[in-house]
Formats: sequence, C-alpha cells, structure tokens
Amino acid sequence: MKDYDSKVVNGNLLRSMIISGANNLFNHYPEVDALNVFPVPDGDTGTNMNLTITSGSKEIMNLNTKNVYDVAKSFSRGLLMGARGNSGVILSQIFRGFAQGLAGKEEASIEEFALAWKKGAEVAYKAVMKPVEGTILTVIRESAEELMDRLDEIDSIGKAMEVLLERGRTSLAHTPELLPVLKEVGVVDSGGSGLVYVFEGILFALKGEVVERKQVTISRTSDEIEEEAKVIEEEKGYCVEFILKLDSKKKKFNQERVNTILESAGRIIRLTKTEDEIQVCVHTQKPGVVINLSQPYGEFTEIKVENMENGHHHFLDERKIEPEKPKEWVEMAVISTSVGEGLNALFKSLNVDYVVSGGQTMNPSTEDFVEAIKTVHARNVFILPNNKNIVMAAEQACMVSKDCKCYVIPTTTIPQGLVACMVYNPEDTAEDNETNMRESIGGVKSGQITFSIKDTKIDGVNIKKDEFMGIFNGKIVNCHRNKNTTLKELVKKMIDEDSSIVTIIYGEDVSESEVQLLADYISEKYSIEVEVHNGGQPVYSYFVGVE
Repeated sequence: MKDYDSKVVNGNLLRSMIISGANNLFNHYPEVDALNVFPVPDGDTGTNMNLTITSGSKEIMNLNTKNVYDVAKSFSRGLLMGARGNSGVILSQIFRGFAQGLAGKEEASIEEFALAWKKGAEVAYKAVMKPVEGTILTVIRESAEELMDRLDEIDSIGKAMEVLLERGRTSLAHTPELLPVLKEVGVVDSGGSGLVYVFEGILFALKGEVVERKQVTISRTSDEIEEEAKVIEEEKGYCVEFILKLDSKKKKFNQERVNTILESAGRIIRLTKTEDEIQVCVHTQKPGVVINLSQPYGEFTEIKVENMENGHHHFLDERKIEPEKPKEWVEMAVISTSVGEGLNALFKSLNVDYVVSGGQTMNPSTEDFVEAIKTVHARNVFILPNNKNIVMAAEQACMVSKDCKCYVIPTTTIPQGLVACMVYNPEDTAEDNETNMRESIGGVKSGQITFSIKDTKIDGVNIKKDEFMGIFNGKIVNCHRNKNTTLKELVKKMIDEDSSIVTIIYGEDVSESEVQLLADYISEKYSIEVEVHNGGQPVYSYFVGVE
C-alpha cells in the first residue's frame, strides 16, 4: 500500500482520493437521503451532497498535476458553484477551507494535511450564521481536532485518514445525543453521514482500492433523474461543438426553445448567439441527436465531436466572438425561487424579474443563482429563496457575484416570498426595499400540506406513511389520511384574533372546485378573507399563508 504509507500528498494522489470519496458518496446517497428527520417526499441531503461533490469532482477529472493546491483549489471551485442545499453548501465550505490550508503548496506533509482539515472545519463554522451541534459541523470539527491531537503517533497519510474516519464515525454515532430530534426519530445526522462516506472513500483510495460508481436503483422524481443525468453526462460521453449560420428561410430561432430542446439531449455548456450565427457546446451521450436537433435552424460552418473520456478541448474557446450589444444596467431587480407554472406566473406578476426553478424537490445550485444575477443585469439584486434549505446557496452566489450589490431576503416559505414581493417598490431605494421586505416576512405565518413517506413520530405527532401532514412554521403539527381535513386542522392552529387574511396556494393534485369549497368553509367559519391561487406545484398539495 504505497499511497497509504506515503508521508506526503501530491496533486495526483489528492485527485484520486477525492474522486474515490465522491464515488463512495454517490454509491450511498440514497441511504443518506433516508436519514432525513422529516418524513417528507423531498428528503434530499444525500442528493444535494452528491450533486455538490460531483460538480467538484468533474473539475478535476482530467486534471493531471502534482501540485496539491491546484487540485484542491479546482475541486473547491467546482463544489462552490455546484453547491445545493444547506448540506451541500457546508460541504463546499469544508473543502474551501481545506484548499485554503494547502495554499501555495506543491505537496502536503502529514501535519499540513491535518491542518488543512482543521481549516476546513473553521471555514465551515464561519459560513453558518447559527451553527448547530449534532450536525455535519460537529463531525468535521471533532474529526479534525482528533487528527491534530494525535499527530505525534501518525506516520503516514493513510494512518491520518484512518484517524479522521474513526473519529468521524464516533462523532456521527453521537449526534443523536446532541440533537434531540435525531434521538426522537432514531437516526444519526444525514449531513454528517454523507461526510463520513466521503472520508471512507478517500481511505479506500489510499489502500489502493479506488471506489467506482455503482448503479443505484431508487425511485426518484423526474427532476432529480434529469439533474443527475446531466451531471454524469459531463464525465462521460461526447463533447459536441458547432457553429451554425442561421437561415431566415428555415425554422425561426428562439433561444429559450432551443435551450429546452438541446437540454433534452445533454447538458449545454455554451449557447451564444451573435447577429446571424449560434455557437454551441453540448456534453451528451448522443452526439447525432444534438446535431439533428440543431440543423433545422441553419447551416453548419464548423462541427467538432470528441470523446470526453479521451480528453478534449473546446475549439470555441479559441475563437473571438462578437457578442450581441451589452444589456443596459437597471437599478434594481428581484429573483425568486419557485416551482409550478402558476406560482412562477404569480411571482412574475409581483415584480419578480427572474424565477429560478426549484424548491423542496430540487434545490437550485449556487451557479443557478449566479447565472440569474448575471441575467437580470441590475446594480442591486434582491433574492428570495423561499425555502430554508436554499438560503445558503443564495448567499454563496452573492459572495461570488462582484458586479452588483446582492441582498438575500431570508424568506423560508412561499407565503413569505409573496409578501416580500408585495412590499417591494421599484421607486424606493435599495436600502429601503431591503428593510421593508425583511420586516414584512416577520408578520407571515406559513403552513404547508404534503404526504409522509414513512411511519414515524415527531414532536408527539404520530405520522403514518402516505398520510398528509400539516407543517406550521417548519414544525409538523398534525397528520390525517385526507389532505383537506389536514388543511382545516392546520388553518385552525394558524388563525388567531389578529389574523386578517388567509392565502391558499393549491398544487397540481388539487382541483379548483375542491379548493373553493375549502376557502368558503374557512371564510365562513372564521369570518376572514380568503385568497386562492393555483400554484400548480408538485409534492405540496397546499401552501398556506396567514397575515
């Protein structure tokens, strides 16, 4: 075990270790998902961590260098942009600190390797406004501390990883003692579990057993399957690049439609339109399909197809392109997160300039927000995450967007996001809008109805698989086999003498007549105004706001 016994880590070895760790997490991410405390159908910690680390590993997949910092830095950059959900953002911050700890080094000694993990823990803690013990933060901190404390007895990089993994497992097993809700449900922390799988995969690599990806069979939503496929396609398959001269006599070019068409065949790396041509780069398993889908819009002037497993370079990067006229800067813009055609339309009717697709079922990445910020081209940008698991990714996007001032309004629910939009005034200053939007969300009570994916008991509520749960301000408060009965019981808990209006946003599994009966019932029973909107959202039958 030459690598295990090594006293230094260089770039090539670190690359092998990281890819093995990422693959080990991929092989186990459904198990990590299953550890989520709340039995909602979007238990996604494992998915988020997997997509995050896959985004990082693809950055170094074809990187061949002995410089350990170059590998750590490239991996960190990929993680940063691909980070999804709180767990993914924290994972990216761990490796951001890890890379900082290796800054300027060609190779790392055992002590420098240990110090890098310590730096990773420190940076991760600083990234979280209110760190909670019994989570992935505890696992990385205690593991790194143990490694530092035992440096005197460690004589190889392999032994260092054994110590890190051993303490990580012990720390993970102890998380229920630090976080009561874990103990009540009978699970360990999901984020910490994901990190331990990464440690485990790294150690396998040092022992000469680099982990390969296995086929994972699990029921996924269509959005999750599509996103997973896109990430994997970037590692294998073909890189298709072409320049197409548009022809007005052929099919009319619409960039949004072409984007959608090409995304059905692969992952778009570039789609740039000049006055009379488009330059496209797509990573795909089916190069012929990409070419056939594009041909109706014009005539190819250049085409290049390369197998990515053999290494490739982008010939479009070597060309100087003349972009379309720069978009004029606007003073302010609002970006919101939502899913469902009705909800998207509702947000856009309330001064939202750009809707980032995502929410409970698929958390958008840091890069998704970065692209949205670039698109709105505003000097001041307000972001409404509308989900507690998206706030950190939005904040991370603001950190890397330097051309404007970003304000993340910490909306954690759809009703909060809608109220924040209502008080936004394009005629006010950015500072006044930030203040007003932040203040507005404090007066909103938020509820939601979704179904349970397993039997459990949380906060004294007995929950049965496939029954509907009422969630009030992030806490499960009731459960019933009928979603409308659950909604009535939930609204009863939400309304008090100071309430003046109830807003109900119904999902794709609810009919208009069904929700109207509920609205009439609530209005008559509580003598309160009720607004109804068709959100068309999946998974969540109802979002409810009470003001």
